[in-house]
Amino acid sequence: MIKKLTDSKWTGPLLAVLGLAIMGFGIYRGEVSVVFTKAINICMECIGIG
Repeated sequence: MIKKLTDSKWTGPLLAVLGLAIMGFGIYRGEVSVVFTKAINICMECIGIG
């Protein structure tokens, strides 16, 4: 069953559409600013500025 599912030609496109849908939902919820804020904080800590 699993082998048949992973050999399907629809597995890749289906996962791509699912990923885009999840990203769209995150953007809709306004989580982009949260992610960017966390990314900036991590970068500043790694560089040693913050």
